Amino acid sequence: MSEKTIALVTGANKGIGYEIAAGLGALGWTVGVGARSAERRETAVEKLRAAGVDAFGVPLDVTDDASVTAAAGLLAERGLDVLVNNAAITGGMPQEPTVVDPAMIRTVIDTNVLGVIRVTNAMLPLLRRSAAPRIVNMSSSVGSLTLQSGNTDATGPVSAAYAPSKTFLNAVTLQYAKELAGTNILINLGCPGYVATDLNHFSGYRTPTQGAAIAIHLATLPDDGPTGAFFDDAGPVAW
Repeated sequence: MSEKTIALVTGANKGIGYEIAAGLGALGWTVGVGARSAERRETAVEKLRAAGVDAFGVPLDVTDDASVTAAAGLLAERGLDVLVNNAAITGGMPQEPTVVDPAMIRTVIDTNVLGVIRVTNAMLPLLRRSAAPRIVNMSSSVGSLTLQSGNTDATGPVSAAYAPSKTFLNAVTLQYAKELAGTNILINLGCPGYVATDLNHFSGYRTPTQGAAIAIHLATLPDDGPTGAFFDDAGPVAW
């Protein structure tokens, strides 16, 4: 077992995920770059190593049970202290509920919610062996029912798949927090803000580095830090 803190970041080959990996690596941590594409994964690992990060690749498709199991096996000898569930898809637009294809909703849920459950449950035996385990689930303010019902500009376009998937993720994360209460595992949700990534065709106004900051903060919480909460850079986000 390594004496260094070891983190796994899903969807870490680009965008916010890559910057989360870079930020954690800059702390001196060992970082697993979880990604489906072997080429993109190895390119990201090489780039991180060139920047001085102790990075390694983790082949990982969060929608595939066998892939997730294999990833947990790969990490078993190293150990795991922090899991950042970052991988997500939008499913494409438009997503008006009156015309949306239910199959598309199913695909989004499989990645954004079931993928988080698959990976979290596979990694929990390793996290339980850590002295300070942390789980960070990357959510979004578009998943806030309070903000959605308030018709604010922060909620984005009408969305029958992506936004509800984040609401679902928020709800599931609360259930994990309830089950894990009394353990040393802290699990929280982070909103990166409207970041320019290929997920939104680079229409966001924040940088991936800015978007990664909340995940890095939650990954490094002290032992008496919060759990079962939802934050962005400004503080708690309304449910």
